[in-house]
Amino acid sequence: MNSLMTNTYPTFRMYQALRGQLLELLSDDDLRFTPGGENPPLGALCVEIGEVQHAYIQSFMDWRMDLSYRNPEPELSESVSHLTAWYRVLDAELEAVISHLSEEDIKTRQIDRGGWSVLPLIQLEVYKEALLIFYGKVSVYLKALGKPRPQQWREWIA
Repeated sequence: MNSLMTNTYPTFRMYQALRGQLLELLSDDDLRFTPGGENPPLGALCVEIGEVQHAYIQSFMDWRMDLSYRNPEPELSESVSHLTAWYRVLDAELEAVISHLSEEDIKTRQIDRGGWSVLPLIQLEVYKEALLIFYGKVSVYLKALGKPRPQQWREWIA
């Protein structure tokens, strides 16, 4: 097991767990909710973070960041069960790709982010920040829907 999996990934899993807690709260109808204005439906936000995760998975394989991927499944944004299944696949893929990095890769290889590059540890930290931004946005939707947030959400995402 490499140092990222030993030292960083156990805590990272707790950040990912927030997304699973979110899906347990939601119905398919909730995914269509938008607070108005130019804000997308909640389901679109959920698909977007999955697309972002896909980009991060690819970056650990290709050593470059490309955020152009769009999931072609239209029903994804309207189905809690489809999102749950997709997130499970993405989580397994992310864990697999990171667990296969060598210590040499972790310490020396850089991921090109288009004008700046980072080591794999920093790339995973940047993805964690993307998750936190997503959770912050979704928290507004949950409050507008009158959904109670789980304890970890209340403690980690104000």
